[in-house]
Amino acid sequence: MNIRSFIIRAWNRYGIRRQLIINSGDTPPSNLKSRNLYLAQEDEENWAVAFNCPCGCGDRIELQLLPELSPNWQLINERKKYPTLHPSIWRKNGCKSHFWIKRGHVHWCKP
Repeated sequence: MNIRSFIIRAWNRYGIRRQLIINSGDTPPSNLKSRNLYLAQEDEENWAVAFNCPCGCGDRIELQLLPELSPNWQLINERKKYPTLHPSIWRKNGCKSHFWIKRGHVHWCKP
């Protein structure tokens, strides 16, 4: 692991928590700020969550939350501010990052 990766991973783990921004509609916004997660919600139903990859590659990650779709993720929003996503996010393409988001912090899986 190079020094840049070490600093990014440490900042993601111990730095400012990611916050959840709720967006009305069935799709997240097209422009995402780096440390926020954007929830697409329509009529109190969660559709998807989108965020920029925490590794720093700049890729957009969009995860489906609807239980009838596969694969799907579960969003837990503690105190309406700090999101947790379950299960882990494992990118098969691009940077191949594998991580969890728990209470707004990124927890990296060991390679």
